[in-house]
Amino acid sequence: MSFRSALSGINAASEDLKVIGNNIANASTTGFKESRAEFADVYAATDGAASNAIGAGVRLADVKQQFGQGNISFTDNKLDMAINGRGFFILDDNGARVYTRAGSFQVDRDGFVVNNSGNKLVVNNADDNGNVTGAVGPLHLDNSNIDPRATNKLDVGVNLDSSQVRPTTQPFDPEVPNSFNHSTSLTVYDSLGASHLATMYYVKTDTPNQWETHMFINGKDAKGATAPPYTSDTLTFDGAGALASINGTPVPPGVIDYKNIQLDSGADPLNISINLLSNTPTTQFGSRFNVSALTQNGYASGRLSGFDIDDSGIIKARYTNGQSKVLGQVSMADFANVNGLQQLGDTSWAESAASGAALVGTAGSGSLGVLQSGALEGSNVNLTGQLVNMIEAQRNFQANAQVITTADTITQTIINIR
Repeated sequence: MSFRSALSGINAASEDLKVIGNNIANASTTGFKESRAEFADVYAATDGAASNAIGAGVRLADVKQQFGQGNISFTDNKLDMAINGRGFFILDDNGARVYTRAGSFQVDRDGFVVNNSGNKLVVNNADDNGNVTGAVGPLHLDNSNIDPRATNKLDVGVNLDSSQVRPTTQPFDPEVPNSFNHSTSLTVYDSLGASHLATMYYVKTDTPNQWETHMFINGKDAKGATAPPYTSDTLTFDGAGALASINGTPVPPGVIDYKNIQLDSGADPLNISINLLSNTPTTQFGSRFNVSALTQNGYASGRLSGFDIDDSGIIKARYTNGQSKVLGQVSMADFANVNGLQQLGDTSWAESAASGAALVGTAGSGSLGVLQSGALEGSNVNLTGQLVNMIEAQRNFQANAQVITTADTITQTIINIR
């Protein structure tokens, strides 16, 4: 019986060394999770065995992967991602779902984001307006230019100096500086992406707390007049300096609309709404003219310049015109029993009956963890611990081999008794 017990011990030590060797071999494998051999004792299956029965050896009970966090190191690839948490990346393998912790990704020739095995990264895709939807599928990166957008909204916040008086030169003419009190300019865009200079002029009237405002685009009146007197909009402020009405209409909304602004570029006419009650509204205080808000929502066409991924997995394309566009959000999965996952190789797994169905979400939700872009999670193998385990397994092997040698010596002694 000692032969069989010792042989089972040798086999167990051999299996332990295999597991340890595999761990050491993958100490530098991205996203690798080390394994641990677990053993159980063996007793002869006899009825009425005594409580002090001698065991029959040992057997390999299980090889369990240890899903502890690996160290995160930074890379120069923006598409590399590391998970700090329990989650897994979801991959599309020709229609089948596989899961991995290895976040090394690149773009294939068809524009899909894939791992080293060619499996496609699965995300919650965004619609044309950049809103992330529930539509889950492989991430496709479009390398085409972003189309231009015509300006249709300005947010303007200025302070008009309440100490100003009506200009001495009348009527208002943008070519005559003494015919207006203040002005400010910004660039707007047409439907073809061409830029145009929009200038707003402010003229104090004889009426207390009242101003006239004009807008010119490329030096031409936005309301269509070709010579003075130009049509204006009237701003009236209350005694506290807040905007009270526009053209006699109480605010809010505090908007001036310019319709059908003709351009010489061949683009569609502009239709622009000027919001004077932005986060920093237009006022009339006893201080110098000041511009606190001056923004517009148009832009020229742009070429793709790169991608960014934030810690919630939102993927944005960056363009040369300064714009960005949300393409999607990285999908992640967790499992009730990660040790029940089926190992597939290439540091990837498939769900099984033992693991339970994938619990799908996005970074930052539940226990999935957060993402670090431009980084990779390394193997969680502890080399020092594995070398110690290897020495222990080797000693176990030697000890069991010595048991066989001793049992053989005893057997030979018995045989030689005469």
